[in-house]
Amino acid sequence: MTAPVWRAGAFAVLSTLSLALPLFGPEPTLILASVVILGALIVTDGRLFDLLAYPDDYEDGRLYGVIAFVFGAGILGFFTTAFSMPVSVLVGTVVLVGYGNLAERLARRRVEHGVRSVTAFCVGGAVAGVAGQIATLSIVGDSLESALPAVLFLAASGVLLAALLRDVLLLYDDPVIMLSVGLLLWLLAELETAIGPVEILAALAVTIALGYVSYALDTASIAGMLTGILLGLLTIVLGGYGWFVVLISFFGIGGLSTKFRYDEKETRGVAEDNDGARGSGNVLGNSAVGVAAVLGYAASSADMIPTEPELFLFAFAGSVAAAMSDTLSSEVGSVFDRPLLITTLEPVDPGTDGGVTWQGTVAGFVGAAIVAVLSFGFFAEVDAAGTAIIATAGFVGMLVDSVLGATLEGTTLGNQGVNFLATLSGAIFCALVVLSMAALA
Repeated sequence: MTAPVWRAGAFAVLSTLSLALPLFGPEPTLILASVVILGALIVTDGRLFDLLAYPDDYEDGRLYGVIAFVFGAGILGFFTTAFSMPVSVLVGTVVLVGYGNLAERLARRRVEHGVRSVTAFCVGGAVAGVAGQIATLSIVGDSLESALPAVLFLAASGVLLAALLRDVLLLYDDPVIMLSVGLLLWLLAELETAIGPVEILAALAVTIALGYVSYALDTASIAGMLTGILLGLLTIVLGGYGWFVVLISFFGIGGLSTKFRYDEKETRGVAEDNDGARGSGNVLGNSAVGVAAVLGYAASSADMIPTEPELFLFAFAGSVAAAMSDTLSSEVGSVFDRPLLITTLEPVDPGTDGGVTWQGTVAGFVGAAIVAVLSFGFFAEVDAAGTAIIATAGFVGMLVDSVLGATLEGTTLGNQGVNFLATLSGAIFCALVVLSMAALA
């Protein structure tokens, strides 16, 4: 086997030592971690050094990768002992990263880095994450049957986030990935899953299938695919399939709209990069507010925050309506001549930030209406008045995006920041109107 595979295998074995915490408690585990770090400082050359060293470790002759890995796990251990983070989350996170890396390295002996190696990381990491959590629950004596849905949900969510971070930013920075995954899973562990293990597996299958279709159709990059799968899974498990249909309507229609007269957009210089494939930044910029609303809905339903769940539902619908409205407005409007700058109504070149056309405006309103109608069909809380509020919120979000594009984009804000604030404005508008109407009733 090649050196990267041997190193990944060694780190996978190292990650298994996280089971010392549920087996022996915090004090012996701290001693074990200290011994590993001390050994990493002492070993400066030889076969063991070659086995564990990353390429950058050779410059200073120190196993900084090992030290950082143990230190990252140690921070999660501190959260476990000081702030009552579940021990199963710690173990599940650490082995997920360790064995996910090993599976990915084994796959890369046969294939280049791409969707297949990412799949190997996800499968290997998910299996290890489930096994680590089950082992921990068995050690501490918790019921496995009642915990199984949460175990599957946490392992799937964690491995998707880890794969996303490795693909976008941090291919070798395991400690940062470990901490990010652990904190997410800690949050999700506090929320109750309303569906069983079979439904969670079905939700994962649905989101993976749709995510791969978006990748195969070149409407999403690998990072965009992973982001969409993760957000879709969170939406189904914490909200329900109705929430997912509303969210996926944006991904589907919005993604296809990028292909609308794409060659012409490319000629004009207004086409999305990467042949229209949306990356993680674009997906998060348009969906982060909506997923935050899903988390808020789950937290309020579990009485973790003193807010009516209905407000988060309308915030979710308003944010998705804004994302849909803005995307269709931009993608359709950019192929028409004579756009006007929204702040001055002066003619500008096609593709100018803040430039609008009447055709794009109509398309944007249609997009907001689609989300509003879907919300009416899938959410019992949304009546005719609520449908109108959601459609209006989407239109407001589109206008905010155009105004920000004309004033702040390119200087203070990037495109993803503008998208985020536009969806946030749609969510806030929708929630505030609903709250005001409830107060007047």
